[in-house]
Amino acid sequence: MTKPDGVDDEKRATLRRFAALGAASPLVGRADTAAAETGESDARDAIAGYLSTTPGAHFSKIRDDLQLGTGETQHHLRRLEDAGAIERYRDGDYKRYVTAGRFDEFEKRALGYLRRETPRGMLIELLLTPSATAADLADALEVSAPTVSKYAGELEEAGLLSRADGYAVERPETVLVLVVRHADSFGDRARTLARNADGYLSYHGSSSG
Repeated sequence: MTKPDGVDDEKRATLRRFAALGAASPLVGRADTAAAETGESDARDAIAGYLSTTPGAHFSKIRDDLQLGTGETQHHLRRLEDAGAIERYRDGDYKRYVTAGRFDEFEKRALGYLRRETPRGMLIELLLTPSATAADLADALEVSAPTVSKYAGELEEAGLLSRADGYAVERPETVLVLVVRHADSFGDRARTLARNADGYLSYHGSSSG
């Protein structure tokens, strides 16, 4: 149902759900008081809240998941950037967004690949089973061996994977924490990993000592 102000109930509920998270951000609340005066605070807080749970999301995903228009999304993202609340970075053809000051360059690259289905699957499988081979990854993800090889090369170039002796995730504890912290936005396999995170953190911690 569409209200007189042109916002339908589903969109309003989505914005309010994420706005509750975004409103808790001191950066947004302090720097963007003008939004409340113009009636834009729900949408802007919703974007900030969405990015707190889905860091590394690209423009189209933010727009579609929050049911906003293209121009509307551009406007609010620009205002949040100007306020210093969020950061934009380039990842190939994508413009990705994160909460400002929260992630280093390695983490931003990792988030970009974790937002892609096959690279995410490869990283998660290697966190679960560090001894997994290229053939194991292809079987687990139901993709071809050339597909695994292609993404392995990209992950290595991005500094996320080593192929010196089999496949090994670089900075595995960092990648694991990203997956666990934002598991709900990464799908079922990430949620499975998150449920057993203590054991994997202990494993990686002992193996790096």
